[in-house]
Amino acid sequence: QLQLVESGGGLVQPGGSLRLSCAVSGFTLDYVGLAWFRQAPGKEREQVSCISASGYVINHANSVKGRFTISRDNAEKTVYLQMTNLKPEDTAVYYCAARTRLYRQCGLSDPADYWGQGTQVTVSS
Repeated sequence: QLQLVESGGGLVQPGGSLRLSCAVSGFTLDYVGLAWFRQAPGKEREQVSCISASGYVINHANSVKGRFTISRDNAEKTVYLQMTNLKPEDTAVYYCAARTRLYRQCGLSDPADYWGQGTQVTVSS
């Protein structure tokens, strides 16, 4: 069974940076696409970044483009989300997600097959 465990959330001031990590276990990463979603209070969950199994296809939502970077280290079985120039509107619970069906591609509308438990990111002065 594929499992995802996020870490790295917390409180940061506007303009600051955070790096989220997600440890993946229970599946060969060569066939797993990975993504980060977020859900703010009262809003629907949205996908902010994704990376294909090969690592060659990456997409970021327009709201985070130029500020967030997704990367993966298959040897460490970890996916990262580097967040810079954080804004109060980035405040949300961030979820790591995995795709074992659509792993070759990376679409911001693609569904996820597995989810982590989430980590809170709060951007506030």
